[in-house]
Amino acid sequence: MKRLLIFILIVPLLSINAQKIGEMAEERPPEQFPGESWGLDILIGEGGFGLGTFYRHQITSKVNWFVDFSISESKDDREFEFIDIFGRTTVIGKKNRVFFLPLNFGAQYRLFENSLTSNLRPYLTAGVGPTMLLTTPYSKEFFNAFGDARLKYALGGYVGFGANFGLSKTNLVGLNVRYYVAHLFGDGVENLENNFRSTISSFYLTLNIGFMY
Repeated sequence: MKRLLIFILIVPLLSINAQKIGEMAEERPPEQFPGESWGLDILIGEGGFGLGTFYRHQITSKVNWFVDFSISESKDDREFEFIDIFGRTTVIGKKNRVFFLPLNFGAQYRLFENSLTSNLRPYLTAGVGPTMLLTTPYSKEFFNAFGDARLKYALGGYVGFGANFGLSKTNLVGLNVRYYVAHLFGDGVENLENNFRSTISSFYLTLNIGFMY
């Protein structure tokens, strides 16, 4: 009934030639955000949690270049955790803990800039760079094992997609999914006894928290 009354009131107005419908409001241009940002990455991967940091610099309204660095544990797909009657966790046949430390340089491309509101800013991202893999003996206590740490080197990179959220011009909050691949130089890493991995690959869900300026 309410809609019918509104319709009855509007139709006569449309038939009056002396009055004109007002012009449509101009479309608001996309929000402009500061061109530089820095912050923290919190990674959740197949091997557990990780931490990282990033710096981004805007080239155009759609393209940023960036550098990022992170550290997380990398596990062999064949690792199996066993919990004994005392609640202690061990991995049968595990020789080393392996930590994944990639340094990447890359670009981020914003999608749908003119189609979506600035509150949601999706993008594609890709990076490449040197990667270090640090191994520590599993037989030793976690922190004491770093006294026997060894480094191996690789070349790697990732591709991914994600989005930044909100209209704040100072605080950056985003979420993205990345697929990392790294190939080692020389011998691979030995998570499990006599099982060497020369190619490391993993998916990560990454939360970005930072500042824009």
